This record gives sequence, structure tokens and C-alpha cells, in this order.
Amino acid sequence: MENKKLTVTGVKREKQAKLQRMVFKQLKSNGFNKSSKFKKDLVAETNNNSILGKRKERPDAESDDSKLNPLIPTNDDCSLTDVVAMDCEMVGVGQGNKSALGRVTLVNKWGNVIYDEFVRPVEHVVDFRTNISGIRPRDLRKAKDFRVVQKKVAELIDGRILVGHALHNDLKVLLLTHQKKDLRDTSEYQPFLNGGSRENRRKSLQHLAAEFLGVEIQNGEHCPIQDSRAAMLLYMRNSKQWEKSVKDQIRRELKQKKRKPKKKPKEKDALNLNRASAAS
Repeated sequence: MENKKLTVTGVKREKQAKLQRMVFKQLKSNGFNKSSKFKKDLVAETNNNSILGKRKERPDAESDDSKLNPLIPTNDDCSLTDVVAMDCEMVGVGQGNKSALGRVTLVNKWGNVIYDEFVRPVEHVVDFRTNISGIRPRDLRKAKDFRVVQKKVAELIDGRILVGHALHNDLKVLLLTHQKKDLRDTSEYQPFLNGGSRENRRKSLQHLAAEFLGVEIQNGEHCPIQDSRAAMLLYMRNSKQWEKSVKDQIRRELKQKKRKPKKKPKEKDALNLNRASAAS
């Protein structure tokens, strides 16, 4: 075992020495002198940046971003998946207190964007709510018509599991509905609530992202791409348990429907009386 270790060490040293000789030769041809100080520095630098060293460091360098920010997609697959996450940004219309759709974003289960459009509302915009929505007048100059976007979003989410935060607000501003059994709302999922009960206060997406994902979002203007990715990641990390709870809830509701309500005594007496008269 010791001989094997010595052999591997010897190979490493030989490669480093060969690399140093090549560098010295190149420098000499360019007019540099091999002073003792320069030689020491070069040897140290060569040892630190050997081929083996670089190969070892490369994966760590590439994974730094993904470790720091889990919202960065791990691939570039932009296909439409059976689960999609959606987030909308609103602008003010009417007197400014009425919300209208200004931007809508959908991402697939990997967090890659499958649809992202600014929207021109039917009514005149009086408040762009830029400090939250991030939408500016220039964004809506060439924006798509609301009806065009509404139709496209309806096609994309049809028959799919829809993930998001406070989805009732997004669907309301889109003037769309979605089957309850296919909604996965991070604002209503019990393990994400204070105390794990629906009666307790719901947490913001910003709070959930910090607590469960370890990332900061919505510090200033909101980004619907970032928000939809956060909602999707919250779902994906809890999908197994989440889907089980949905199935259990559907099963309970079906059992309740199958239970026939007990007939009142008066109704039973009237029914028996009718049967007796019919038999006679």
C-alpha cells in the first residue's frame, strides 16, 4: 500500500517538474532570467495551479452559484411540463385602487421560463406600482393585448397542476378559473402556515423563501420569474407529501358525498303510509 502511495506521489512530482521545465524554457526564450526569488515564486505558483489542482477545483467553482442561489435552474429545458408555476404583477386602473394584469410569467418544474409577457390592460393605467410590480410605462407600449395573453395562459395551464402563491389573486386578475384539485398554493399549504393550521396566519412568499429555501426575494421591485421559481421550488421539495395530502383530502370528500343523509321520522312515516295505501 505504501509503495502505491509513493508511486502516485512520484507521478505528481514528475508532472509538476515537467511543467516547471516547460515554463522556464518558454520564459528563457523570451529573455527572462531564472533568479532564485523568481524561481521560488514560480514553483509555488505551478504547484498551486497544477493540472490536478485545477481539475479538482473546477466542479466547486461551477457549483458556487447553484449553492448560493437554489432558484437558478439546473438545466435549460424549457418544455411544458405537467406542473407549472405562475406569478402575476398588477398595475392600478380606474381610480388606482383597482388591479389589472400588467405582467404574467410561467415556469416549468425546473424553473425555466415557458411564458413571460407584459400585458396591456383593457382600462387606462393610472398607477404602474413600479416600486412593487417593477413595471414602467415603456414596458406596456408594445405589450400584448390582455385577451391574447389570457387565451395563451388558459391553454398553458389547462389540465396541469398550477403552482403559485395566493393563486386566487392571479386567477382573478386573469379572469380565469382552475380546478381546485389541480391548485398547489404555497400560501395555503398547511406545513407552511404558522402552527400548521389554516386558521393561523399565512406567510408571505418572501418569508417562505427565506425560511425554507434560504434565499432572499422581493427586496424592492418584485420579479415574477424569481417569484414563480420560488413557488415551484417550494412545491418540488415537498411534492411527495403535498400530493399525498391532496389525495387524502379528495378521498375524504368523496366519502362524505357517498354518505346519504338520514331521513327524518316524519318523512319515514309518510313514506310507509304511501306504501301501505298503494298496496291496498
